[in-house]
Amino acid sequence: RVFSLLEKTWLGAPIQFAWQKSSGNFLAVTGADCIVKIFDRHGQKRSEISLPGNCVAMDWDKDGDILAVIAEKSSCIYLWDANTNKTSQLDNGMRDQMSFLLWSKNGSFLAVGTIKGNLLIYNHQTSRKIPVLGKHTKKITCGCWNTENLLALGGEDKMITVSNQEGDTIRQTPVKSEPSDIKFSTSKTDDRISSAENIISAVVGKKMLFLFHMNEPDNPVDLEFQQAYGSIVCYSWYGDGYIMVGFSRGTFLAISTHFPEVGQEIFKARDHKDNLTSVALSQTLNKAATCGDNCIKIHDLTELRDMYAIINLDDENKGIDLAKADWYFVIAVMENNDCCMIENELLDAQEERETRLFPAVDDKCRILCHALTSDFLIYGTDTGIIQYFFIEDWQFVNDYRHPVGVKKLFPDPNGTRLVFIDEKSDGFVYCPVNDATYEIPDFSPTIKGVLWENWPMDKGVFIAYDDDKVYTYVFHKDTIQGSKVILAGGTKLPFSHKPLLLYNGELTCQTQSGKINSIYLSTHSFLDNTKDVDPADLRQMLMQTLMLKRFSDAWEICKMLNDRTAWDELARACLHHMEVEFAIRVSRTIGDVGTVMSLEQIKGIEDYNLLAGHLAMFTNDFNLAQDLYLASNCPVAALEMRRDLQHWDSALQLAKRLAPDQIPFISKEYAIQLEFTGDYVNALAHYEKGITGDNKEHDEVCLAGVAQMSIRMGDIRRGANQALKHPSRVLKRDCGAILENMKQFSEAAQLYEKGQYYDKAASVYIRCKNWAKVGELLPHVSSPKIHLQYAKAKEADGRYKEAVLAYENAKQWNSVIRIYLDHLNNPEKAVSIVRETQSLDGAKMVARFFLQLGDYGSAIQFLVLSKCNNEAFTLAQQHNKMEIYADIIGKYHCFPTFS
Repeated sequence: RVFSLLEKTWLGAPIQFAWQKSSGNFLAVTGADCIVKIFDRHGQKRSEISLPGNCVAMDWDKDGDILAVIAEKSSCIYLWDANTNKTSQLDNGMRDQMSFLLWSKNGSFLAVGTIKGNLLIYNHQTSRKIPVLGKHTKKITCGCWNTENLLALGGEDKMITVSNQEGDTIRQTPVKSEPSDIKFSTSKTDDRISSAENIISAVVGKKMLFLFHMNEPDNPVDLEFQQAYGSIVCYSWYGDGYIMVGFSRGTFLAISTHFPEVGQEIFKARDHKDNLTSVALSQTLNKAATCGDNCIKIHDLTELRDMYAIINLDDENKGIDLAKADWYFVIAVMENNDCCMIENELLDAQEERETRLFPAVDDKCRILCHALTSDFLIYGTDTGIIQYFFIEDWQFVNDYRHPVGVKKLFPDPNGTRLVFIDEKSDGFVYCPVNDATYEIPDFSPTIKGVLWENWPMDKGVFIAYDDDKVYTYVFHKDTIQGSKVILAGGTKLPFSHKPLLLYNGELTCQTQSGKINSIYLSTHSFLDNTKDVDPADLRQMLMQTLMLKRFSDAWEICKMLNDRTAWDELARACLHHMEVEFAIRVSRTIGDVGTVMSLEQIKGIEDYNLLAGHLAMFTNDFNLAQDLYLASNCPVAALEMRRDLQHWDSALQLAKRLAPDQIPFISKEYAIQLEFTGDYVNALAHYEKGITGDNKEHDEVCLAGVAQMSIRMGDIRRGANQALKHPSRVLKRDCGAILENMKQFSEAAQLYEKGQYYDKAASVYIRCKNWAKVGELLPHVSSPKIHLQYAKAKEADGRYKEAVLAYENAKQWNSVIRIYLDHLNNPEKAVSIVRETQSLDGAKMVARFFLQLGDYGSAIQFLVLSKCNNEAFTLAQQHNKMEIYADIIGKYHCFPTFS
């Protein structure tokens, strides 16, 4: 009777099954659901065994009484008793992951191999366990017992060992590649057949058949086949020393192991056009079956050319071996670092794809680690290469070369970022999109694993953990400083907790007993109830939210703090992370109008570097802003920033690269600043560089600077000549002042005169006693002081007429009267001036003049005018001029007195 088993939970992984030995009453089946289901021969489920992980291997003992199962994530061997329908667990006593399991043909010995090459032999009858460490140096992948309870094992270390039931090694031999499908058989000679199973056969490297005679260990035989056959799918001994071999491309052979004709093909047929997936033999029925191309073909072993039957399979029922399920992706990484991926057909797939072996045969590297996402197979090698294999396109899409080997890698759920640990125990974040790596700071060498945050809003958060502590890191992709990784904090890990999943700050761990326990990261304390929390703790929570880029949570905390400092920190963080819209919202809340207006102007910029440059400038990080501007599509913005900041030296350097036509204008501004600080040498040089020759107004400023700096540097002739030629009066005045301070009076006076600053020019001419020039300038001089100085000089030279004119211009009337009386003997003019100016001192001088001449009447008259009545009276008495005095008093009683 034929029956079908269909379980939706089996979808997603290859199905494993094992028929009960001896009676064949039970069929054990397991798939992706991690449950071994046991059916009877009518298809009814009788029992099931729940496993903690995927089933690694299962096997029935020789009598079919005990089913042994090993699984991932477990150190226990599960034993199901067919007689009692009960399941028991046997601890293997080793920490290694188990990789191989097989019952002996005689007795009740169970062999269990591990991925590190260790072996356990368990005697079910006596419950004795014999651990054998180091049986192989790498993963044990295959094995076989013979009838004498000798155990042959093959591993990824390319060795085949033969051990007795106590675990002692009695034979071992190396092979050229990884062995698989090891079997024992009896030896065949021309004259006799030995009953002892002393020949070991194995498939080596999927391409050749290896024969090893235990009695002749030095003469192994390698049977190679035509490449056109493809790889060896399976083989089986039968008859009188013959082997049937099935190949992937549809061919199966029957070969002889007889001594003269070892490896000779005695039958060949191509049962299947495209592929062959399995060969099965039944010595009892004397039949051989091959499976492939959606059909099963059965041959008679007596005459292989005769086709006994053909069974066509439904297109949708494709799978492994002779009873196939839907094919999916199968991934395996062996201990020898070969990684094998098989893409099997989906229900409606139109294209078959061959097995891929990683690394390729010609790649000189070893795979040290791997990971699988929904889209990619990712692996790292001992040479530092990280490869991305895109499953959909079935090809490599990215690779990265690290200086040292990569021993661990942990991709995020999408595979767009991954953390890898190299052989130096340094950690890095790698982004395949831009092929960039970022070193993880403060990365402990004791780190054992990494978990990425699965909460969609925290894509950049991940943790690294060791036995004692969990470290929270954040990968900030978009900041004004570029992408970087920061350490947000650490959380103590409870004893014997292994992290499994991180979701929104909640870390789910597996305890030592296998139970699940959740802890909350200390870096996410703000997710707790924040009511009645003191301000100091709120500020700490604010810092956590800013490091994790949780701005919405930070906003709520700022509202609770209601503090301008907290809002400012949030605004700065938004600028740092280029969250312009959120920064505008914060700035508007705190009333920062200037920042809001500035951000509104730039929020539409699409160029990442240009936007980051503006934000860096807003945070006063001008060097960073310059670097970002230069990397943008508007590098001249860096020059504009430096000019606005009056960083002229930097602006000049940028102008040489970005805008050479702006160098003269920047040089002028720089020269003005240097002049102000007293650096006249460099100021002169930059003024000279600033001359364009075609911008009159600009060039006049530069030439003026050249003139002034030349004078200050001692090149008086050049500076003075430049100033004289320059149209600016102000320049002549300024240069004249500089020269005057330098006591270069002649040149200073010339510049003053040329600039029509006649008073200053005359003053300087006076200082250098150039009276001739002073005289020339007097008609233009308005300063009485200068006229007075000139008058005194002329008086001293005896040139009284010139002196009296200068005194008149200086309004020094007393001096004018004195000159007219003492030197020019012109009392009439003096009297006239006295009457005009009403000078008391002048009247006295006239009175004394007439007194000296003996004209007492005139003297008395001017004494009265100068209010010296007593002196006038005394003089009249002395010289008997009382009548004249009386007449004068009577005549001038209404005369206005001088003040």
